[in-house]
Amino acid sequence: MEDGRGGRDVTDSVADWRGNKMAAERGAWCVPCLASNETLQEICRKESLICKCIGINKKNLNNYEVEYLCDRKMVKGSEYFLVKWKGWPESTNTWEPAENLKCPALLEQFYNDFYLYLSKLNAGKLSKLKIHFKSVGHSAADFLVKKAKQRIALKRWEEELNRKKSHNGMLYVENNVDLEGTPRDFFYINDYKTTPGVITLGEAIVGCECTDCFTGVCCPIEAGVVFAYNEQQQIRIQPGRPIYECNSRCKCGPDCPNRVVQKGPPYSLCIFRTDDGRGWGVKTLQKIKKHSFVMEYVGEVITSEEAERRGQQYDSTGITYLFDLDYESDEFTVDAARYGNVSHFVNHSCDPNLQVYNVFIDNLDVRLPRIALFSTRSIKAGEELTFDYQMKGSGDLSTDSIELSPAKKRIRTVCKCGASTCRGFL
Repeated sequence: MEDGRGGRDVTDSVADWRGNKMAAERGAWCVPCLASNETLQEICRKESLICKCIGINKKNLNNYEVEYLCDRKMVKGSEYFLVKWKGWPESTNTWEPAENLKCPALLEQFYNDFYLYLSKLNAGKLSKLKIHFKSVGHSAADFLVKKAKQRIALKRWEEELNRKKSHNGMLYVENNVDLEGTPRDFFYINDYKTTPGVITLGEAIVGCECTDCFTGVCCPIEAGVVFAYNEQQQIRIQPGRPIYECNSRCKCGPDCPNRVVQKGPPYSLCIFRTDDGRGWGVKTLQKIKKHSFVMEYVGEVITSEEAERRGQQYDSTGITYLFDLDYESDEFTVDAARYGNVSHFVNHSCDPNLQVYNVFIDNLDVRLPRIALFSTRSIKAGEELTFDYQMKGSGDLSTDSIELSPAKKRIRTVCKCGASTCRGFL
């Protein structure tokens, strides 16, 4: 943190609140500050300190920038808005005439949020959102502030997700439905997180020496299976057949056509709040071609015994994050409830547009395949991504005798996918 007057280093509660990334990477302990943002902002302004992580920078240290609008009223025919100033505590909020505000996007957002409130209040019966009013009212103002704070929290979470992800595609977060905030007790990871009792045995010790992996004696041939991709890196094998990609010991370079899943999701995706009671979902922001790799399903790798114990705990909520890794045996399960990537938020459909495949790269232990999701058809930008939690597939991609299946459930969960072929229950 910088001193706005001289740029000196400061070690105080704000520094504790921010933490130290390098120290964390070295294994040091980082203790979060218990003070609120408002308290920290007041300290910074009193001491003329700059702390970007709580919204105080050189630009607004002594200046005022609108963060969001909290309320609206009419006074003698003039329109006034209650303004929350960026980097300033709520105790400094002020009423400002509309002509003083140079923030058209925030004004539009204020009205959009207000109309969302009215729509919910009137059970969605508003057809023409042009309403004249003197003030928004206490309950509406409370909703507007909560919505603004939610938007800021989701934006921070979005930035955190993009810092943690290791793939090229961007991640976005959107909630235009309710006041649900960031998921609690969820940690974003890019690869499997092993737990006690999980011992893998199949690390690759050799790799191919191909100059052209399409025509050479490549890793799939050595494993006794067919090459999984075509020249456009689209999947060409049936579900249930394994994918063997080139590994870190192979002589081929990063542009090898047999390196698809290991490069990570190539598409920009959006985690969004569904409006039909299915919680969070994921939609693509780009067009996805048929049979293309979209994402991996990752989480904690646990033993079947631990999966049974956790499954009993999850039953009351109808949670569906446990997947058995039963390619050749039933020893391990992936649990994406607390640790996972964007696939954690992908919803079920009885007529999905994603299909599961088992993938082996550097770890050739057949008990522990990686779980890759490929598109079953062309997917339009803005369309929600789904897969069948019972792994039935869709269209011309029918499952084989070997497949990945969800951990056994003890209760029946009502399906809300809305597909014409919906089975009614998960």
